[in-house]
Amino acid sequence: MNISRMPALFVGHGSPMNVLEENRYTNVWRELGERLPVPRAILAISAHWYTNGTAVTAMTQPKTIHDFRGFPQELHETQYPAKGSPELAALVQEMLEPVEVYADRHQWGLDHGIWGILIKMYPQANIPVVQLSIDDAKPATYHYELGKKLAALRDEGVLILGSGNVVHNLHAMKRQEHNAEPYPWAEAFN
Repeated sequence: MNISRMPALFVGHGSPMNVLEENRYTNVWRELGERLPVPRAILAISAHWYTNGTAVTAMTQPKTIHDFRGFPQELHETQYPAKGSPELAALVQEMLEPVEVYADRHQWGLDHGIWGILIKMYPQANIPVVQLSIDDAKPATYHYELGKKLAALRDEGVLILGSGNVVHNLHAMKRQEHNAEPYPWAEAFN
C-alpha cells in the first residue's frame, strides 16, 4: 500500500460560531482539506474530552456533540455525520498497550472542538473519525508518550488532529468584530 505520510496537526478551533461563518480561520481549514492528501481515517484529540483514564470512541456512528450553550439554534442543530471506526479504535488500544484504553461505544461522540473544524476541512463527512480522550489525572508527558506511540498511524493514512485553544476566555471575546486583532496579553503569551 503506497500511502503518503499524513501530518499531525494542531488546530485552534476558536468560537463555535466558526461553524456558521466564513472567516480567515475557516478559510485556512477549508484550504487544508483541499491541499492535504485525503486520509483514510482521522484520529482526533480535543481539549473538550477529558476523562478519568484514557478512552477512545469505538462506535460506528458517533453522535455530534453540542458541548456549548448560548449560541444560535442553527448551530445547535448542525450535524456532522462522519462514521466512526471500531477497527481504528481497536488498533489504537493495541498500539498503546500496556496502557488500558477504554473503548467508548455509546457515551461520547465528536465534540465541537473536532467536528467544528472537520465540517470546514471535510464537509462531506466521508472520512471515519475516532476521538481519543485526555486523561485529566495524567501529566502532559503521559500524553506526549501516547502521541509517540501513535505516530506510526500517520504512515497508514491516518491524519492525527489535535484541537483546542491557547486562550479560551469567552467573556473577553470580541463577538461583533469578526476580524478583531488579538488582545496584547494573548499575543504576549503566544
